[in-house]
Amino acid sequence: MHRLCPHELAAAHGGDRAALDRVLRHSRQHLRRYAEYHCVINDVEDAVQESLITVSRRLCDLRLVECFTSWAFRIVKRECNRLKRARCQWRHEELREEILPPAQRDNLDLRRDCAAALESLPAHYREVILLRDLEGLSIAELAARLATTPETIKARLHRARVMAREYLA
Repeated sequence: MHRLCPHELAAAHGGDRAALDRVLRHSRQHLRRYAEYHCVINDVEDAVQESLITVSRRLCDLRLVECFTSWAFRIVKRECNRLKRARCQWRHEELREEILPPAQRDNLDLRRDCAAALESLPAHYREVILLRDLEGLSIAELAARLATTPETIKARLHRARVMAREYLA
């Protein structure tokens, strides 16, 4: 989520209700865009609302404030999957693999495959994907940290993701 002020986030994490309202208001459009990709169109608004409620209730439990963005996106994805499962049960349809709960997947193999994919990347690609996707740095923060342009960061990130996908395929 772009331009989320770290001070606002820290204040919200510390219990400041006004800061929490500002963080939720700022995050809403990004979470909605993410939900549009992962939810059935009719469930997008419900997923975002439920996710914002969860974020507001659980923000104080977040250990690393720097992980807020990826944490919030995971909440949205879980909510989208929960709504998909509910829709399938309502229609008495069989659950497809992409919406099965995490406990029914082999997480150890997935972690090993992802680690191997990351290890296969050249160092400059691995660094940019880890800083962006795991640490949640913005493009501007990455460019500043790596002393390069945002365009270079975007290109490296795109290429790193393509290479990781090719490895996993």
